[in-house]
Amino acid sequence: MIFEAIKFACQAHEGHFRKGTNIPYISHLTNVMKILLEYGYDEEVAVAGLLHDTVEDTPVTIEQVEAKFGAKVAHLVKGATEPSKLNHREGEEEAPWKVRKSHTIDYVGREQDEAILALALADKLDNIRAIARDYRRVGDAIWDRFNAPYEQQNWYYYSLAEAFLSRQEEFGEEYRTLTEEFSEAVREMFP
Repeated sequence: MIFEAIKFACQAHEGHFRKGTNIPYISHLTNVMKILLEYGYDEEVAVAGLLHDTVEDTPVTIEQVEAKFGAKVAHLVKGATEPSKLNHREGEEEAPWKVRKSHTIDYVGREQDEAILALALADKLDNIRAIARDYRRVGDAIWDRFNAPYEQQNWYYYSLAEAFLSRQEEFGEEYRTLTEEFSEAVREMFP
């Protein structure tokens, strides 16, 4: 299933690149999959990691994900998709950045499915690693790539870390370790 998902994601995200770079977007998706596998999550969670942005950023629908990869993968992808993007149709205005990010933070605080939280953690961990790597290379110019400046990114990532950490006692060792790694990466990026 993983190799089918890689092909599917490559086709769906063809021509997409990481913000402000010439790095194909598929690298982020495979990094998220890799993190999930490294932390012991199963194949369906890893596949959802590969597909987590497909519904947000391509014409692929959640129904197509379910038809191809099953109900569990679709459930996980849906859980990792911002609601405004899940229902976003061409011509409709997207919710403002702070509204979307506040929703994500609140969602982390109440979501009961460890796999969805792990998927969100792996996504955010790869994002913060990429930001830190690029920051070392280009400095403050990195913030020009994003919809929000340094101060708002700082708020967002620290709020996420706090929300993920608040859930540590509810879930397994894999989740706790992944949360610690994410929190450490946030502290390193935003000292």
